[in-house]
Amino acid sequence: MKSDFITKPLSQLASIQTGPFGSQLHKKDYVKHGTPIVTVEHLGQKCFTEQNLPCVSNEDKMRLNKYILRKGDIVFSRVGAVDRCSFVCKKYDGWMFSGRCLRVRPSSEIEPEYLYYFFNLAATKQFIRGIATGATMPSINTKFMGEVPITYPNINIQRKIVAVLNLLDDKIQINTEINKNLFDQVMALYKHTFSDGSAINRTCRADEYFDISIGKTPPRKEQEWFSHDPKDERWVSISDMGNCGLYISDSSEYLTPDAVSRFNIIVVPDNTVLLSFKLTVGRLAITDGEMCTNEAIAHFKTDKPKINPYLYCYLKAFNYRTLGSTSSIATAVNSKIIKAMPFDVPTEEALQRFNEIALPAFAAMKENQAEDLSLTNLRDSLLPKLMSGEIDVSDIDL
Repeated sequence: MKSDFITKPLSQLASIQTGPFGSQLHKKDYVKHGTPIVTVEHLGQKCFTEQNLPCVSNEDKMRLNKYILRKGDIVFSRVGAVDRCSFVCKKYDGWMFSGRCLRVRPSSEIEPEYLYYFFNLAATKQFIRGIATGATMPSINTKFMGEVPITYPNINIQRKIVAVLNLLDDKIQINTEINKNLFDQVMALYKHTFSDGSAINRTCRADEYFDISIGKTPPRKEQEWFSHDPKDERWVSISDMGNCGLYISDSSEYLTPDAVSRFNIIVVPDNTVLLSFKLTVGRLAITDGEMCTNEAIAHFKTDKPKINPYLYCYLKAFNYRTLGSTSSIATAVNSKIIKAMPFDVPTEEALQRFNEIALPAFAAMKENQAEDLSLTNLRDSLLPKLMSGEIDVSDIDL
């Protein structure tokens, strides 16, 4: 079966398009209601993340119609983590993509989801990172992207490979939906219990109740401090927080042990709530194991772990615009403001009632995410064997 695979450069199998240049669409052009436009921060695991999606008006959509997405497209980050991509399913048909992204639109010769999975091979990701330019901020263009070699069998075999991988991804998606439902219930309980203030004991500065620390980034020009080896120290970015769900257990980049030691980078304890406060303000995650973060993320450390479900909900519901004095919340908030932000301390009785539901729900969500990680590892171990023909799917009856 391996002999039935052929290899062509991506440019012969797809059209490649960068997003609108800055002069064509500015942040000031975004509107509250309209067509969603995907940025680098919204590139999730297969699907887009939908938090804080900017929108464009119908007029701008028509003016920039060459940047409209359709089902089967694949959207890449054009800068930074250039190997990161998401697949455009039916739900996202008609959305748009921003200037920091790059769109791949497959031809009829290749199954779109097959191509998406091929892009997720470790070897393909490494190739894309290798052809990117720029040491401080890697970037990729349509010419370099077109050089990526794509190996594929006939269309029928492609579809069977996709069917096998979809079985795992569908289960992951089910767990994701279960977790969303569980969290919505916890959030509803939080609002019902604490919104009128009767269950609040006192209000203090956040750093009076929590030990709040901030992450750090080693010099980007010195690439020896950064790694893609999972054996190194996990180093969380805001993008990682957008992709992880309630708990975060991995990162897209890692730091070497020497980097952590040399630059005195804080190692965040297990079961610590993380909050992003630069560029994208208000993303949350709870650490599953020890890890580090960059300087855009604050760590709310405590020796009272039963407060974490309440803290997570409190930070989720918090109006961060009350912290800034300028029109741009992304530039108004800094670490001093985060440490001084108000924290409503609940009464012990109210917290205990809340935790009767919240703690089991958070534990169930963590268990579902652990199952997702196992399924993801299984999928990723099958991926190269399916894509190379080592596992023969020709006898599978779709």
